[in-house]
This record gives sequence, structure tokens and C-alpha cells, in this order.
Amino acid sequence: MKFVEIVSDSGSIDTIRAIADKESVFDMRVGPVCEDGMRQIRLLVRDDGLQWVLDALQNILGAQPTARVTVMPVEASLPRPEQSETSAGSSRAQAREELYQNVAGNASITSNYLLLVIFSTIVAAIGLIENNVAIVIGAMVIAPLLGPNLALSLGTALGDVPLMWKSLRTLMVGVVLSVLLSIVLGLVWPEAMDSPELLARTDAGLDSIALALASGAAAALSLSTGLSSVLVGVMVAVALLPPAATLGLMLGQGQAQLALGAGILLAINIVSVNLASKAVFYFKGISPRTWHEQEKARRSMQIYMLVWVVTLFALVLVLYLRKSI
Repeated sequence: MKFVEIVSDSGSIDTIRAIADKESVFDMRVGPVCEDGMRQIRLLVRDDGLQWVLDALQNILGAQPTARVTVMPVEASLPRPEQSETSAGSSRAQAREELYQNVAGNASITSNYLLLVIFSTIVAAIGLIENNVAIVIGAMVIAPLLGPNLALSLGTALGDVPLMWKSLRTLMVGVVLSVLLSIVLGLVWPEAMDSPELLARTDAGLDSIALALASGAAAALSLSTGLSSVLVGVMVAVALLPPAATLGLMLGQGQAQLALGAGILLAINIVSVNLASKAVFYFKGISPRTWHEQEKARRSMQIYMLVWVVTLFALVLVLYLRKSI
């Protein structure tokens, strides 16, 4: 359930009451009229009806510049609602505004983001060189690459161009920073780089594509249903960070062919993660509120899905041509 607090003009109370009655909210409380003519209304709304309530409220309150809607989670409610009246636990879909709030903050280039990229790259590079799987997994835990990938996919689903460009820039900065730092490590590392863990990231195959597709789909599904994305973030980091570190290390060592293999793997994984997450958002029906915005987002999603599919096909073709030579 969610606690929805509304501050609106006192003349909107009957319309808000009608919305509450139509959705059969658990509870509705109306406060007194304030000196500025505004009134506070509180609703207790089931999860599966939250999106409809928010859309309806935005339609009637859009012309009120001082109106405000705040959504807060409910940890517990007594008496306990009937199980049939509550959302089906982890299978529920989060409201559009909740999704946006969750991912928008992770699409920015911050000092914490850059530091985590640096630390995770160093840890991953050492783990790959030393052939230590535990160290590589540790790097995946702190890698912050899940946020910008999901923000890019959600921005596409909502037709939010500023969010798309912002998240794409953040993702590219993280990947480039990881590659550049790995190049430096490759230049100064005194030992030969021939560990199995490292060499495994210089050769892509169908298993790599399947891993990246599953990671992207699981990430989008975890976000859209409100599940914890911590472990899914590790999956996405596994698909992106080791190939990026391997690319830099091999470039630093002057191993052009191995670096090319790692670069192809990295490109395939980036495309696959974003393609799968976009597909999940599309099939979950996550879209803007108004018809005009929905049409714009639908065209945007179709174009970007086509671009990702064509890019993935081209990368797979390059991969097989490289192996056949």
C-alpha cells in the first residue's frame, strides 16, 4: 500500500473523492481549509491502483500551480487488509513516478560514481590478472554501472530525451574511465597477463550474449516490480566491468588482437543489456501519462529497439567473421 498526501484547492475535494471511490481506496481523510484556500487530503491506496490514482490526480490538479501530491510507503497498517485486496507482493508493478524517482538520481555523474568506478576497476583488474574469482566478484558488488543502464532504458520507455542523454553520458564516462585506468595498469604491471580469467574476457560467444540479455531483463524486472536490485546490479557489472578492464589491460600491454576481442565483448554486452531492459519496460506497459507523450515514447522506443537489434546483429556478424579468419 501507499500513503498519498494531496494538497489542492478546496474546490477539488468532490472530484478527488470521486477518484477515491472509483478506485475503492482503503481510507480517505480530509483536513480543514487553510488560510490560503488549500486543503490537505490523505488517501491509503493499494499498490496496483496507485498509477491510476496518480494519473487522475495529475489530470485535475495540473492547472493548480500550488497543488502537490506526495507518495509515501506504508510499512504496516492495522487492521490488516484482506490478502485479496492487496497487491500480489513482489509481482506488483511500481508506479511510473516511483520508477523515475528510483533511477533518475543514478543517472548523474557524481564524485561517488567516479570513485566507485575507479575502485571497482582496480579491484576487477587485479582479480583478472591474478586469476582470483573472489576478487572479481568483489569488484562487481561495488561497480555502479546498473544505474545509468536502467535510467537509459526507462528514459526511452517514457520518451524522456534529457534523461536518455544524461544516463548515456554517465554510462559512457564510467566505461571510458574504466578502460583508461586499466590501460595505465596494463602499462605499469610487471608480470605477464595470461590468466584464464583475463583471457576468457577476450573471446565472446552466444553464452556472453545470453548472459547480458538475462542481466538486462532481470535488472528492469527487479526495478519495475520493486524487488531489490543489489544482486541484479552484480549481474550487470559482470557483463560490463570485466570486459572493460580487460580491454584496457590488453591495450596497455600492446595486445591488439586480444584487446579487439575484449572490445567486441564489451560492445555486445552493452547493447544486449540495454536491449533486454528496454524490452522488459515495453512489455510491462511502462509509458507516459498523456496520449501525445505515449505516441512520442512509442516511436522513440521502436526506433531505439531497432537500432539496438541492428547493432547487436552487426556485432555478432563481426564476431563470427573474426573467428572464421
